[in-house]
Amino acid sequence: MKNNTPGLTALILKTIVVHTVTYFLMGILASNLLDYAERFSRAEMVCWMRQLNDPLIIAGVLFQPIRGLLFALVFYLLRQVFFAKPNGWLIMWCSLVVFGILSTFGPSPGSIEGMVYTVIPLSEQFIGLLEVIPQAFLLSLLLYYWVNHPEKKWMNWTMGVIFFIVLLLPVLGLLSRS
Repeated sequence: MKNNTPGLTALILKTIVVHTVTYFLMGILASNLLDYAERFSRAEMVCWMRQLNDPLIIAGVLFQPIRGLLFALVFYLLRQVFFAKPNGWLIMWCSLVVFGILSTFGPSPGSIEGMVYTVIPLSEQFIGLLEVIPQAFLLSLLLYYWVNHPEKKWMNWTMGVIFFIVLLLPVLGLLSRS
């Protein structure tokens, strides 16, 4: 492993790609394994969550490059901690879990605020953590690896192709609804 501190542009691109791909993959897995269609149609969730056939749910992955950009800007500020240390991926993952999942300022489901201030059953809130905590783990691990191994050109191509497919699928899904 090289002691890389990535440039801003490279980090933005890689973070956008890795976040979008891991978001999509974990979303598809969780949606199927945790039966989101049934869960989201329950009385306590229907007022909170859009149904899986809603166009915004279908298009959701198309908004993830924006989140990837925001993550990248913070990752860049912390690049010496996240990418130059052997355990930087673990520090990144812990930071995402603590600040982005468990300790949000608003009452997001699965966060401490969500558990206190919403009427969403705790069991439903914990189910959602089964999706977002592993996604943060994959984001941290893959991004750390990719940044610290720029010589792995196959990763540029592989992640680029997967990213393109991940963005193409919802577009095709939305177009087929017309």
